[in-house]
Amino acid sequence: MLATIMFTLGLGGTCGIVLSAASKIFYVYEDPRIAQVEGFLAGANCGGCGFPGCSGAAEAVVSGKASPSVCMLVGPDNVAAIAAITGGEAGTAEALKSYNECIGGNRASDRYTYFGVNRCSAVASMYGGRRDCTIGCLGYGDCVRACKFDAIEMGPEGYPVINFEKCVGCGACQTVCPKTIIEVTPMSIRLTHLNTESDPLAPCRQTCPAEIDIPRYIDHIRKGEYEAAVNTIRERNPLLLTCGRVCPHPCEEMCRRAIEDDPVSINQLKRFVADIEMNSGKRYPIPCNPDTGKRIAVVGGGPAGLTVAYFLRRLGHHPTIYESMPKLGGMLRYGIPEYRLPKKVLDWEIDGILNLGIDHHVNAEMGFDFDLASLVGAGYDAVFFGVGAWNDYNLNIPGEELDGCLTGINFLAKMGKGEKVDIGKRAAVVGGGNTAIDCARTLVRMGLEKVYLVYRRTRKEMPANEVEIVAADHEGIEFVFLAAPSKVIGDENGRVKGLEYLKMELGEPDASGRRRPVPVEGSETVLEIDTIISAIGQNPDLSFKKEGTRLDDLEITRWNTFEVNPETCQTNVPYIFAAGDSQTGPATVVEAIGGARRSARAMDQFLRGKPVVGVPGALLASKKIKESIFERVKGIKQSERTQMPELPVKERIKTFEEVDLVISEKDAEKESNRCLNCCRLCYDPDITFDDKKKSAA
Repeated sequence: MLATIMFTLGLGGTCGIVLSAASKIFYVYEDPRIAQVEGFLAGANCGGCGFPGCSGAAEAVVSGKASPSVCMLVGPDNVAAIAAITGGEAGTAEALKSYNECIGGNRASDRYTYFGVNRCSAVASMYGGRRDCTIGCLGYGDCVRACKFDAIEMGPEGYPVINFEKCVGCGACQTVCPKTIIEVTPMSIRLTHLNTESDPLAPCRQTCPAEIDIPRYIDHIRKGEYEAAVNTIRERNPLLLTCGRVCPHPCEEMCRRAIEDDPVSINQLKRFVADIEMNSGKRYPIPCNPDTGKRIAVVGGGPAGLTVAYFLRRLGHHPTIYESMPKLGGMLRYGIPEYRLPKKVLDWEIDGILNLGIDHHVNAEMGFDFDLASLVGAGYDAVFFGVGAWNDYNLNIPGEELDGCLTGINFLAKMGKGEKVDIGKRAAVVGGGNTAIDCARTLVRMGLEKVYLVYRRTRKEMPANEVEIVAADHEGIEFVFLAAPSKVIGDENGRVKGLEYLKMELGEPDASGRRRPVPVEGSETVLEIDTIISAIGQNPDLSFKKEGTRLDDLEITRWNTFEVNPETCQTNVPYIFAAGDSQTGPATVVEAIGGARRSARAMDQFLRGKPVVGVPGALLASKKIKESIFERVKGIKQSERTQMPELPVKERIKTFEEVDLVISEKDAEKESNRCLNCCRLCYDPDITFDDKKKSAA
């Protein structure tokens, strides 16, 4: 027994001596900072950082192969602590989340019957999948099985649903998806993504200039998820209250339901959910990335300027807005009358944007109070121009200098500022666009005896929104069609007393496709009026572009707009960008928003020192995905479109109170059920919210 004990002790001692010697010979030094760094990481070993577990990530940070912000699961305090250990800069880390862009799932029809292995990877190997939609979700749940955090499940409609609270953005789901339906992206990519030909887009989404995910936010409304609906809209459009009131909603023209029925009232639903937030007494939180230290001067506080500032701030940059008028809003405040867009609504929306940490200066005019040199000298890294189209076109007819001759935007701006405008008792507005209609409807509310709207073509050719034309008609405005003003007649005091016009007839179509008006000889007619407002168009005011400055290098089009790369909104001066009316000419609010977001994407590239490039296959302008455009939609049961509630005519013509009112929650649910929840090829014919609840039960 004793011998055994002695042998064991001797053996142990010998091993100790050998191991001690080996440790001296084969010693491998490990930097103690690795363990320290690993202590500040999440410990999830998810691999989302691209390294084999947290130990691998910590080693990469210490060796300089990764930044202290390598782990998307840790907060800024831990990142700062890691930076202190390694002596590096903390940098910024964006949280990654998994997103499923396909909402078609098993609604797509099958091309053939499949009896193979129930794996997406397997079915994808056979002609890309068994369903008609070449880019849609295959529905076999490879992503669900790959997720180690129980953050994905297959929803009842055959596509994966992500639980964002559980998702850590590790990327496992994206790795196994053979169709790239699942994407793991940071917020900045979501905010700046431009629609492309390869995206799963319903026709309405393709037509929206702001590229809003319309089916998704309507689905949120259908489910009563109002905050989620607002967040979905705000991912592409920060002015949802405004657009809910003034957008001409081209999306509704491409609504699939309209092929067999009336289109879904998309814009009313947007307004409904936007008003829900405004009237709730609180604001939904809007996350922003950590500050990058980059500063941008935004010249113009209209829809384009507000939008670009909003997206740049959310991307982590620091924009400052310079506005020449007393308040922000641009054409929204000074070009759209109170009865269409109440100032208190606009103020609430603008305050929400400024609350993100955006500085602004009003009564600051480019070329007088500051110039490009002062902006560059102040340390701005880039400049954005969104100055609007404030110059009215004149009629260029004799007598236009008489007292009582006004121009449309100038008249509306004075009204917007609360200035007194000398108006008689009978007026004529010349033009057929929205500005002309706004002027005419404003004059009615000012108590004039008679208001004419003079237009050289017919009602069919009027470019104004149809709903505005109808409203003007209801309010007693008299349309004088096929009339071209030829002379303003004045009295002995130099005041307007009449407008002479020539009667016209339509000839052959011109370049715009509309039939050209041709004067009828000897048809001179006089309208007895004392005020004329010319509203035949505008162009941008670029008078601040003076010779001898860097601005003189900017290329300008023959329409007096900034020449830019249409994919990036970058001018020929690399640090200057432009969007909105100053780039496109007079256009809609939603077009200005879309252009400004595209500009913000390119400016972010520029500010981060990356190449400023567009997106291959981006759906710009009127381009459409051919396979998504249908001639027939089967299985539609017709249902009545929800009508917009409005103030009665007799009441509204005596006040500047808002005319169009918001629909009720009951009507919003009903209208959201009319949406077919379309994806690229899929749609839900004859499906209602009640049907879905029953099937789920």
